[in-house]
Amino acid sequence: MSNQPSDAVERPRVLLVDDDPALVRTVSISLRARGYVVHASHDGRSALTQWRRAPADLVVVDLGLPDLDGVDVVRDVRARSTVPILVLSARHSEAEKVTALDAGADDYVTKPFGLEELLARVRAALRRKPSADGTPPAAHDRLVRTSSFVVNLTAQHVTSTTGTTVRLTPTEWHVLEVLARTPGDLIGQRQLLQEVWGPGYGSETNYLRVYIAQLRRKLEPNPARPRHILTEPGRGYRLAP
Repeated sequence: MSNQPSDAVERPRVLLVDDDPALVRTVSISLRARGYVVHASHDGRSALTQWRRAPADLVVVDLGLPDLDGVDVVRDVRARSTVPILVLSARHSEAEKVTALDAGADDYVTKPFGLEELLARVRAALRRKPSADGTPPAAHDRLVRTSSFVVNLTAQHVTSTTGTTVRLTPTEWHVLEVLARTPGDLIGQRQLLQEVWGPGYGSETNYLRVYIAQLRRKLEPNPARPRHILTEPGRGYRLAP
């Protein structure tokens, strides 16, 4: 089965930001061969200019740019959009990964990487993108209600109890969606990682800590004392009403 996007739909647009011309050329060729539209920038400022002129469906950004730290690019894009952001970096430390995730990145790929791995991450990131129309729920929509917010699993959005739409990034949504599919049940760390990020994940618990904290900041009345998004230390997470 081909992984190329269907000609029947608009081809996904990828903004690729890296100062290594050889890497940009290789990744761009691979993405275009699979049906993606690729726009490349070699520094942070030109990338942000390109982004503001023509927002992409996915941003792939290196952290080691010549003018800006890639984390600053992540923050700027995230402040304007919920578009998926995939970070590339030769920085391997957990602290660097957490910093990028905290800034709004959805995934982190360390260099050197295989092209097939990167392409799989790209496909996964684009699959996590939720609908963002904020339309009222239909009668057949599957709703999961808590005392603080309502998760619409059919329309893929969250509203507060006052009816205000809560803006989530694609990965924040997908983490919440997995928890909301079986409210009250414990979802193990490994299961949650693999359902959200893919089968190659299982030990990246720092990803979960970052995204659970972000969901609590957006959804819990008191994020420091969560009532709904609960942790079972060393085991996993559950969504409580």
